[in-house]
Amino acid sequence: MTVPSDDSGGTELPGNRVPIYYFDPVVGAFHYGPRHPMKPHRIHITHSLVLSYRLQNHMHLYKPKLATKYDMCTFHTEEYIDFLSKVTNDNCSQFSQELKQFSVGSPNGDSPVFGGMYEFCQRFCGGSLTAAQHMNQGLSDVTINWAGGLHHAKKSEASGFCYVNDICVAILELLKYHPRVMYLDIDVHHGDGVQEAFYLTDRVMTVSFHKYGRDFFPGTGDMYEIGEQQGKYYSVNVPLRDGINDETYHDVYKPIMDGIIKYYRPTALVMQCGADSLGMDRLGVFNLSIGGHGEAVNHMKSYGIPIMYLGGGGYTLRNVARCWAYETSIIAGRRVGNDIPYNDYHEFFMPDYKLQPTITSNKPDNLNKKEYIEYIKESTLQNLKRLPFAPSVQMHDVPPDLYYYDDFEDPDDTHMDESGVNIGPGQMQRRPHYHEHYDENAPDVDNSDEMRRHKTMGECYNDHLKSL
Repeated sequence: MTVPSDDSGGTELPGNRVPIYYFDPVVGAFHYGPRHPMKPHRIHITHSLVLSYRLQNHMHLYKPKLATKYDMCTFHTEEYIDFLSKVTNDNCSQFSQELKQFSVGSPNGDSPVFGGMYEFCQRFCGGSLTAAQHMNQGLSDVTINWAGGLHHAKKSEASGFCYVNDICVAILELLKYHPRVMYLDIDVHHGDGVQEAFYLTDRVMTVSFHKYGRDFFPGTGDMYEIGEQQGKYYSVNVPLRDGINDETYHDVYKPIMDGIIKYYRPTALVMQCGADSLGMDRLGVFNLSIGGHGEAVNHMKSYGIPIMYLGGGGYTLRNVARCWAYETSIIAGRRVGNDIPYNDYHEFFMPDYKLQPTITSNKPDNLNKKEYIEYIKESTLQNLKRLPFAPSVQMHDVPPDLYYYDDFEDPDDTHMDESGVNIGPGQMQRRPHYHEHYDENAPDVDNSDEMRRHKTMGECYNDHLKSL
């Protein structure tokens, strides 16, 4: 596989693997409604920055297919997806019972009915599903879908601006080929939908670094939520307090992730890179810089394990775009300048026009004291030592792929790399799956709180508006 080398895309970093970058030109055109903090348009702004840095010269750009009803029903109930496909602003009155049942169009405004809602779900979910299929087929071991990462949606319920959980759909696809998948979430809000989906299995380890509190959405993610039954100790929650900065964050993040890789030995990673953990986010309470957030991405890249990077939360548009564009440069292995090149949204980045500006603190104080961080770190690492070392998978029938490698042999296929590279046998070569390359020693096995929900994101946002 060859990608044009072009110095205008920045300086090449060592140890780079060429990623596939998924972009749907329509996904950013949808609108949740006036005053709603979720803005899909941030995907277009991010993409504009990516192009302005010419990072497309160092990746394969790919327009994904839309997810079908069948695809989404691999995780969600058919009744729920059927409802999403039918309800509109014009016929809401005909679905009054279902709106309540599925938590759509609720008074707090978390998950409103809006024009094109179902198509929006098809588009962002299609990107994550296609990324998983490409990883399974060996077409790439690094994939990026910034439109994905909607981690709150449940099997038959919308939640926290999320209608379809593309992460669960993608992980279920990966499990057809991978014995162990690790899901990592660095959004300021707990990844409750993904944790709930895999709470009883050891095939998926869910890891979440988030703000935890009874008055903070979704009210779950206590460190004592560790999984149940066969999944006991396979849910890892790192509850953090307001005002955490880069240094404190990585003091707990890096040792825990190193421990998880050592003991669990995942064969594929899925990372949700929610940018609401940045300082100055409209709904966030952390003080991470863009560089600190990007270091979390870089640390996972350094393991050399097949990985899918997804978007997620992030409600200060210009900083979300800066963050994900910067992280695209890390994933693509390019060192880019801090001065933002001219682009379609250049005025968004005034007055400094910097990729990594100094971000003012959301909270004046870091409430994560050293003793608390040490306690969280020690407790989590102790739980990891109780894991059976790298759980194996018994022989079982694998569901068929939703499409096959041979699908790429049609020269007229619309699945073309937008940089001009045909994604087919002649250009993007199959790669063998990574052989396990971990240490061989670890100890043996052996309480959990009920999950609870408190303030919705819509209510938190309304509180924020009142405070202005």
